[in-house]
Amino acid sequence: MSHGSEVKNTMKTTNRVDDDKPNQKHFPASCTAFQQRSSMMLMLIVMCFFPALAAPSAEGQTPSPVPAPPASTSTAQPSTTPDVAPAPQTSGTTAEEQPVGQPPVDDGTVFVFKKQVQEVVLHAIVVDDQRRLVTNLDRPAFTAFEDGVPQATTAFHRDDVPVALGIVIDNSGSMREKRDKVNQAVLNLIRASNPRDETFVVNFSQDSYLDQDFTSDVSLLQQALQKVSTKGSTALYDAIVASAVHLKNDNRVERRILLVITDGRDNASQQTLAEAMRHLQGENGPTLYAIGLLGDELKPSDNGALKSLAEVTGGVAFFPKSLDAVDDIARTVARDIHSQYTLAYKPTNHSHTAKYRVIEVRAQARGYHNLSVRTRTGYYPGEAVH
Repeated sequence: MSHGSEVKNTMKTTNRVDDDKPNQKHFPASCTAFQQRSSMMLMLIVMCFFPALAAPSAEGQTPSPVPAPPASTSTAQPSTTPDVAPAPQTSGTTAEEQPVGQPPVDDGTVFVFKKQVQEVVLHAIVVDDQRRLVTNLDRPAFTAFEDGVPQATTAFHRDDVPVALGIVIDNSGSMREKRDKVNQAVLNLIRASNPRDETFVVNFSQDSYLDQDFTSDVSLLQQALQKVSTKGSTALYDAIVASAVHLKNDNRVERRILLVITDGRDNASQQTLAEAMRHLQGENGPTLYAIGLLGDELKPSDNGALKSLAEVTGGVAFFPKSLDAVDDIARTVARDIHSQYTLAYKPTNHSHTAKYRVIEVRAQARGYHNLSVRTRTGYYPGEAVH
């Protein structure tokens, strides 16, 4: 299933001319949100031509307005991979009103984790002292803390349910020689994931393009990955914010993931790093994984931005020493995504202020020592991604 889209605010449907693929239609992404565009073009055509055809019979009448189309979220490391330098850390969201403690419901298209009013829902990864994934813990093993105060767990599950996944790839000039291996690694991640995941692809440089909206069709995703222009500067933060908003607008699944791959520093965004982080920390924000390809454009000293973006969401930033390691990292991310626990609590702090709240989750279980939990580091209550 796929949807044609555009982006709100500065985004508009355009024809992007790639170096070797002229006249391809793409849907740019901006610093806010994507929304439906495909039917807009049809509306404009009808508005231009229909009055002339209908004038003789419609004279003296007031035509009915055409309806607008509807507008379409403790430290640890993942499993080790060769030549990888991961930067780990504590995904959460204030939930909507629904019953508590029920497993995900599958009606064929929607996967919902049942929640209470003002519940905080966290997606967590647990590793042991050897950095191996631990996937067999039960509800009593976990304790969540908000601003240092322990919270009672109201719901829990550890099922592999489908996720909404945004693939956000740097399309600037320095990526030209790297895209083939990057694209193959991304395809391997998609194939190693739940076949019912819904994935979209954004290629970005100075502008961002939604080259494929949510779909489970691997062939469509492969086509989108091949829409490469590799020129221009790097508006990384704008692409991340727009993609986070696009994930937020798709409420068919509970878990939301962003995978960002870049080889450069941001040098063209309207958004700042702090603003991008604030968007990611809003209600029901995504978990972000980043792969930073070190080289002439991205030095080890530039790693801080990607680390920070991943860390606050409960994700991981990787900085492989060679391009060949990207495939192993992608497979690690796929395992990570589908090894998450989901737990929820109803905050004991009933204040309605927008002050940031710090989250920590601890895990203890017989037979394990020094378990580490990676989840969202905190959230702004009541603040949606927009």
